[in-house]
Amino acid sequence: MLPLIYADVNEENVIKKVSGKQDVKKHLEDMGFVVGAVVNIVSKVNGNLIVNVKDTKVALDSELASKIMV
Repeated sequence: MLPLIYADVNEENVIKKVSGKQDVKKHLEDMGFVVGAVVNIVSKVNGNLIVNVKDTKVALDSELASKIMV
């Protein structure tokens, strides 16, 4: 298991855990980052990510991306 921020671009990953405070976890879950969901990194720029989750592109900063374990 590793944080999403360290996954490779265009690699299919399955979310195994979402960590952080309850409000952060709820925010990520509302965006589709739930255990078992498939997530692909579209691009990385300076540690920030554009990811595709549940057929939606989402931008994440490095702090949020580090809370998603794949």
